[in-house]
Amino acid sequence: MARNGEMTLGLYFVQAGYIEGAWRDPSVPNAGGIDIDHSVHLAALAERAAFHFVFLADSPSVVERDHANIARAGRNDTFEPITLLSALSSRTQNIGLVATATTTYHQPYHLARMIASLDHLSRGRAAWNIVTSGNKFEGANFGDQEIPEHDVRYDRAREFVNVVKGLWDTWEDDAFVRDKQSGIFADTTKLHFLNHHETYFSVRGPLNIARPPQGYPVLVQAGSSDAGIRFAAELAEVVFTAEPSLESGKNYYANLKEKARALGRQDDQVLVMPGIVPIVGTTKQEASEKLQKLQSYTDMDVMIETADRWLGFVTNLRSINLDSLVPATLPQTNLIQSRQKVLLELAARQKLTWRQLIRSISDSRGHLMVVGTPDEIADVMVNAFDQHAADGFNVIPALVPGGLKEFAELVVPELRRRGKFRSASRGQTLRENLGLKRPLNRFTRTA
Repeated sequence: MARNGEMTLGLYFVQAGYIEGAWRDPSVPNAGGIDIDHSVHLAALAERAAFHFVFLADSPSVVERDHANIARAGRNDTFEPITLLSALSSRTQNIGLVATATTTYHQPYHLARMIASLDHLSRGRAAWNIVTSGNKFEGANFGDQEIPEHDVRYDRAREFVNVVKGLWDTWEDDAFVRDKQSGIFADTTKLHFLNHHETYFSVRGPLNIARPPQGYPVLVQAGSSDAGIRFAAELAEVVFTAEPSLESGKNYYANLKEKARALGRQDDQVLVMPGIVPIVGTTKQEASEKLQKLQSYTDMDVMIETADRWLGFVTNLRSINLDSLVPATLPQTNLIQSRQKVLLELAARQKLTWRQLIRSISDSRGHLMVVGTPDEIADVMVNAFDQHAADGFNVIPALVPGGLKEFAELVVPELRRRGKFRSASRGQTLRENLGLKRPLNRFTRTA
């Protein structure tokens, strides 16, 4: 969006809360991950607060290593994102719907059709969070012993996205005339076969659904490794990143925008939206007590498992002196390289011990956590926005529905009072609400 002084807000959809043990809180529904009414309630809270979108993360696997940790995890009974968002499309009016889907274990035709269908169902509110698979257990669900190498996954993703966009363009916007008198349903002069044949895919086309209302559903991406930043600068329209400090956020923002400009893209067509985990209290002490209560729900073994996973399974924290300082470097992972880098930089900046880093990862996974009053949380958000560390934020509640309700009722009004957030939806489509241009059809443009 053009910088008109207002930030964008997305809701990172969690079934219980972002803190590992949040599912144990009495206020959290027992089966929220497979309760459509719970999901509708969360979406309604975000929509009433004029959030721009809801964002559904996903992994096509159980991510824990062993039965002991699987037994304590509160995330392994949850809806697949496109299925849930298709249901929510009929229960919401204005809010955008962001579905995560991996390019590593989908085929472009299937995904192009599903996301286009979601865009039609929602009348132009769909978005695709493009991921390349970052969990070691995903491959085994699709016939692989291990997931492919990190940079190979990005090479495949780049071709995958090009194919999907090409399929969305195979019908021009007005190709389906549906003329009952003449008997002509589709004008085939406006039909274009893709005939894609490259390294990873061979796809003839055309897609068997009309071009999406938005042209392309909004493209979202969350990688911050070197390969991920290059990918985001080239293709992403919304970038979800983990930046636990103002300085790291400013550096990431400047780096990404510079790379996007070098590729001929405009700053307002690439929105940087870091995650924020807010703990809201009427006083800072009350907010701290809320956090301590949530932390008490998480077993130390679960926290160690979580930290091992987000650091890329390159160390065994159960054999390490947890009161020693975290080293400056670890072996590079083939999994989520960007998050390992963020966490190690956080540990170095704050001189954390392993025990402190493990707790931090359990709480926020490297995202910015702000514990305080509505004023204090708004101060941090506005400062990051004004200093060009963010165009907006993905709000990640530590607990739902309570944490989301508190943010919507206490922090959002404070942002509005300062003129930093809208009071209502202003467009029909997600693109319009984000200030993103509707892309031209590549075949029409060529002609």
